[in-house]
Amino acid sequence: MPFSLDRLRRCTVAVDLGAARTRVHIKQSGLVVDEPSCVAVNTYSGALIAVGAAAERMAGRTPEHIRVVRPVTGGMVVDIEMAQRMLRALVGEKVRRAWRRRPTLRAAVCVPHNADPLARRAAVETLAGVGARRVELVDAPTAAGVGCGLPVEQPQATMILVCGATTTQVAVLSLGAIVAAVTVPMGGDTINNALVQHLRNHHELMLPSQAVRPLHRALNNSATPSDAPTEVHGRDVVTGMARTILVDPQDVRSAVQAPMTGLLDAIRGVLHRCPPDLVADLADRGMMLTGGMALLPGLDDRLRENTGMSVHIADEPAGCVVRGLAAMTEGGVRPFAPGGGRPDARPQDSEPQDADGRHAEKQTAEAG
Repeated sequence: MPFSLDRLRRCTVAVDLGAARTRVHIKQSGLVVDEPSCVAVNTYSGALIAVGAAAERMAGRTPEHIRVVRPVTGGMVVDIEMAQRMLRALVGEKVRRAWRRRPTLRAAVCVPHNADPLARRAAVETLAGVGARRVELVDAPTAAGVGCGLPVEQPQATMILVCGATTTQVAVLSLGAIVAAVTVPMGGDTINNALVQHLRNHHELMLPSQAVRPLHRALNNSATPSDAPTEVHGRDVVTGMARTILVDPQDVRSAVQAPMTGLLDAIRGVLHRCPPDLVADLADRGMMLTGGMALLPGLDDRLRENTGMSVHIADEPAGCVVRGLAAMTEGGVRPFAPGGGRPDARPQDSEPQDADGRHAEKQTAEAG
């Protein structure tokens, strides 16, 4: 594997810094943080007003002096200071005191597979700012594969999609490493923005951020043309007054066609870069969907129809990354060992090697 499992086993904290949610797992304590990656700050004094779910509820409802910040975008930290303050507030004083009592605290954090050196450094500095003395970086697709129970350490192909809020990572894994991967700027927020833009252009209606959720049901491919239209409430672009309209399900599916096409093209590109033997494995095993957007209605059916591969949704897909990272820190993953032997077992020395070894020890003693 490109990362060291031995160093990961020494880590006490596993962190998944996602654009939508931040999750923190601590050894022997389990999952201690599962909150939205959101911070509300007073622009006059710089003081934190709220973090997590409380800050997310303030989005779009704040006065001028309160700003709602999302310090993580696409799995990469874009505001180190705010990310540190968010983590300190989320983990709580009790956990921070326990971390300070351990001067050798190690932490593991997930990063996108194609993260540049600046993004990796930002992740390290964020964890170092909350007490970590050493930070191990793990590719998010590998951690997600471990978290959903896929045999990523075996010499067989495994395709996984990490469907996040702002990006989707498509990767093929084998022997614990990424064979081919690509990141697509398409996630749950992209779908919502496409729906909002469609309603603005075709119905002259502005929707609040949470009003898009009812439209997701219309994305299900099993819907029929006779389905009833979806009722949405918003603000009229011209008059500024509240208005209610009925949206046809077919219009909703047409609005998200462009981002879905980009995801399908990315999957085909990853398959094109894979060796034929691995593609043959994928034809039998299919692909696994993880991440919060994996539960988007109709996503699995659309991928199945356009790729011809079987599509599976992981159990609790939103927590696969942090579960996989926690399994690595707790020693639940071992490298592939040919023949079924222990990967860390040393072969027994033969008699000639023992004789040479004793001869070497004798020469060392004589030299001493």
